[in-house]
Amino acid sequence: MYSKLIVLAGVVFCLAAAAPPKKAVRAASGGPDGAATVIQQDQIINDDGSYNFVYETSNGIRAQASSSDGVRTSGDFSYPAPDGTNIALAYVADEYGFQPQGAHLPVEPPAPDHVIKQLEDIRANPPNDPDFDAAFLDSEIARLRATQG
Repeated sequence: MYSKLIVLAGVVFCLAAAAPPKKAVRAASGGPDGAATVIQQDQIINDDGSYNFVYETSNGIRAQASSSDGVRTSGDFSYPAPDGTNIALAYVADEYGFQPQGAHLPVEPPAPDHVIKQLEDIRANPPNDPDFDAAFLDSEIARLRATQG
C-alpha cells in the first residue's frame, strides 16, 4: 500500500516538474514610461561595418550614432531625468576608449601648481630612457594647465 503511494507521489512530482512554467503577468501600467511609443526610428547597417541609427520616443528619449568604418563611433543620447532636467551626452568611442562629454558629468579639479612644475622640470631635464615620450608629456602639461582656467 505504501509502495503504491510512494510511486504515485513520484509520478505526481515528475508531472509537476515537467509542466511548462506559468508566464509572469506584468502590470499594464509599466510605470510613467509604460505608454511611451517610438516616434522616430531609422537604421542603416552596411556590409563594410559602417552604420547609422537614430531613434526617439514619445517620453523624450533620443539617441543617434554612426560609424564610417565600424570601429570608430560617434553619437549622442538624451533623456529626461526623474527631477525633470534633460540629461544629454555626446561621445566618441574609438581606439582610445569611450570618451563621453556632458554638462552633468564631473569635471577634473584644477591641477596643483607643484605638479605642473615637476612635470616641467622633467621636460626640461628628460630622463635617459628610450621609452620617454616628450610629446606625450607636453600634451599632459597642456591638459593640466587647461584645468587651472
